[in-house]
Order: sequence, then structure tokens, then C-alpha cells
Amino acid sequence: MDQPAWKGSLAIIGEDDAAQQRQMPNLASIDLNLLVELEALLQYRNVTHAAQHVGRSQPAMSRALSRLRGMFGDDLLVRGSSGLVRTPQAERLAKMLPSVLTAIRDMLTRSFARSDTRWKATIAMPDHQALIVLPRLLPRLHECAPHLDIVTDPLLEGALRRLEQGDIDLAVGQIGTAPPGFLRRKLYADRFACLLRHDHPALEQEWSIGTFAALRHASIVSDSNDRFGQVYDGLIKLGLSDRHPIVVSNLLTAAVVIAATDLVLVVPHRVASRIAAMLPLTVIDPPVELAPYDVALIWHERSHRDLEHRWLRHEIAAAARARPERPNTKSNAAETE
Repeated sequence: MDQPAWKGSLAIIGEDDAAQQRQMPNLASIDLNLLVELEALLQYRNVTHAAQHVGRSQPAMSRALSRLRGMFGDDLLVRGSSGLVRTPQAERLAKMLPSVLTAIRDMLTRSFARSDTRWKATIAMPDHQALIVLPRLLPRLHECAPHLDIVTDPLLEGALRRLEQGDIDLAVGQIGTAPPGFLRRKLYADRFACLLRHDHPALEQEWSIGTFAALRHASIVSDSNDRFGQVYDGLIKLGLSDRHPIVVSNLLTAAVVIAATDLVLVVPHRVASRIAAMLPLTVIDPPVELAPYDVALIWHERSHRDLEHRWLRHEIAAAARARPERPNTKSNAAETE
């Protein structure tokens, strides 16, 4: 019975591939040190001088030349009227060797040129953390690593899996303990604060739990790890909150809405300070006790020893330590006097 035509063509392709593979040199059988000796031989065109350059004896360099001739199937260097001259094959190799050896040396060296190398880092961080970190981080990176592209991802969902798979490089968020295989570095501690428009009627009253609970709240659609829900959970436990918050898509939208309404927004204190420096808003401590929390940088051990990655982690930590802005702030004590 005849075989289909496609089966015959696949057999032919397979035979061609096998033949091509047989023709390819087996790198495992090649001493790559010979390339260093070849570089010296082609540069000096003198066995003695080449041997001195690489720290070999003259007989050892002569043996290396013999092995190279066998490897390439070419004399490489032949006698001329004023010494050894390169064959056409040697001339071609002389043009190829510098880039080949440079690539091998770059592969083995443990350094990188921040100012010259184009590279990209993807960082998962909610927009409220980006508002704190990026304004201080990006000027530092522009000066030290102008060819570094930073991509931020506002979603923390699945961050550990994405770190492990290399889809993202770093994550910034409220991460208590790094699980096995991950590492964590504390960036800073923060607490929660309230944002109200600077002429909000509530600021003229006693700032109490009752006053606070009676206000309509704005809430940001966000990952559960950001712990914004703490304040509302606390009010529910106290039996003081039966209002549903106004939900908005992101932090800056919420801030603009707060500046134009009688709503109140609860966000991390550093975030509140940053926003109040830009909009006519007042920062005030919530009248309910909320535990402070740590903002941390987390990464997978696959990137732990990478020089670029380590340098970037250092820069992010330095940017996070910068002194925060001084906003229009009112304390609970001032409000209750």
C-alpha cells in the first residue's frame, strides 16, 4: 500500500536533518582554550611571541598550532619572506575571534555596565505604592542606568507564582513573611490616615468614632493584600458602619473625588501625605486604632545573586528611605481640644 506523500517528505526532511547534525562539530570534543592561543598566534604571527603572550612555552604553542590546523583543516599560518603569514581562512578567523571571545568573556565575568546596557525590569506594585516609590526612584535610575526600562504592574494577584516564573522581577506590597524560595526586604513601616477636603465640615467638629462613622467613605478597588479594608472591618465590629462605600477604580481618581465632595478616604499615611501635597486635602489620623504595617520588597531566589537585580533592589530601598513630604496635617489631639 502506498504511503501518503506527506510521510515520504517527512522522512526526507528527517534524513537531511540527521546528515546536517553529523556535519556539525561536537563542541564537547573541542578545547576552547585553543581559541585564546589562536587569537595570540594570529595577532603576533610568531609562535614564540604568542607563547609569551599567553604564558605558555614555545613547544606547547607549537603543539597548539598543530591542533588548530587539524581543527580547522587549514594551515592558518605559513612561511613568508619576512615570517609567518595568515591564510585566507586565518584572515576570516581573525575578524571573527574578537567578538566570539568578547562574548565568552562577558558571559563569564561578574559585572555589568549599568550606563550602557539596555535592560528591563517589571515590578508588581499597587498604584498607591508606585506613587511613593517611583517619584524618588526614577530620577536615581535615570542618572545611574539611563537604559533601564521600568514597567510597573498594579496587580499583586499571583505575584509569587509570577516571580518564580520570571514574568515579573520584583513585587512591592504588604507581605508579612517570605515563603520558602522567596526573599523579603522591609522598605518602610506605615500606618493608615484619613483624607478629607481642606474645608470639610467634619474638621470643625470633634473628631470621634461617631463623626468618622457617619461620613460617607470612598473605597479603592484593589488587591486584598493592601489591607485598606481594616478600617471598615473595625467599624463593623464596633457596630458603627452600615453604609456602603463609594468604590472607585484607582487612588488618584479617589483623591480628586475627595477634594470635591464630603467623602473621606482611608489610605496609608505616606500616600495621604503625597496626595495632600498636590491637592487641597487634609490628612488626619483615623479615630479608630489600626495596627501599622510594613511595606516590603519581595523576590524569588532565582534572581537573588543576579548583579543587575541586586543593584536595582538597593536603589529601590534607598528611594523608599527618602524623607516623605510634609502635608497639611491635623492630629487627633488638635481636633479634640
